Amino acid sequence: MTNPSSSSLTIDYSDEVAAAKQRGAPIVALESTIITHGMPYPGNLDMARSVETIIREQGAVPATIAVIHGVLHIGLDGAELEALSTTQGAMKLSRADLAFAIAERRTGATTVAATMIAAARAGLRVFATGGIGGVHRGAEQSFDISADLDELARTGVIVVCAGAKAILDIPKTLEVLESRGVPVVTYDSENFPAFWSRESGLKSPLMLNSPAAIASFQRTRELLGIEGGMLVANPVPEESEIPREEMEIYITRAIDNAASEGITGKAVTPYLLDNLFRLTDGRSLETNIALVENNARLAAEIAVALAMK
Repeated sequence: MTNPSSSSLTIDYSDEVAAAKQRGAPIVALESTIITHGMPYPGNLDMARSVETIIREQGAVPATIAVIHGVLHIGLDGAELEALSTTQGAMKLSRADLAFAIAERRTGATTVAATMIAAARAGLRVFATGGIGGVHRGAEQSFDISADLDELARTGVIVVCAGAKAILDIPKTLEVLESRGVPVVTYDSENFPAFWSRESGLKSPLMLNSPAAIASFQRTRELLGIEGGMLVANPVPEESEIPREEMEIYITRAIDNAASEGITGKAVTPYLLDNLFRLTDGRSLETNIALVENNARLAAEIAVALAMK
């Protein structure tokens, strides 16, 4: 269902999402770069379908977000999801180029930052992803810091993830989030997770152990007029994790490979993920799928709790 806004921005809501908005049902936003840049076909399509099914099973509605031929889509139907999973050359959209893709009628997949912007524009309050971007290792020389962190500081969406991607400098990432006033809550653990691993070696700034408590925290922030998002870190299930000490060996090798090949900018993360897939004999991808599904489940539970009056 296409809905032109008063500012002439056309937003295409899937029929399922449009119906959910009309009846005030809980909705969970989903990014699309994990489909176009994070996993190969057909695994990416299987994962996307699985995540949407998990959200529905928890009583919420999934809304995968993407820009298709210049139109912002909030929710994709089955054919659109399948087409996106095989799209070649899709842009990887963040705050800087989301509007560019729309204005130039391009096709692009949304990162955490762009998904937050689109979700907030559509009135969605909860977003499930894999892991957020952050401060890259060596950022004191490269100044490579993800736009995700500033977006969390300014855009009022709850982002459920498995922590910051372990390829990043996690201590510096947490420090930047603290300086931006972003609440970082780890679900049911005092230890901040590191994507593939349940623990990063760092204590979580805050801890809550139920979706209802997270929803209550967010409502209180809104009552106080506190702007910006909330980061909810959800440790990967124990049976699916790769221990931190083991994962760090693979990450160091992958980073060295990227440096030797001169990989920079937006190409770094996809390159590292591909390297890690090969270095771990595919285990990193299996863990990635498990944590995304786990985050979708928690995000749906939070969205349902938020929808309760």
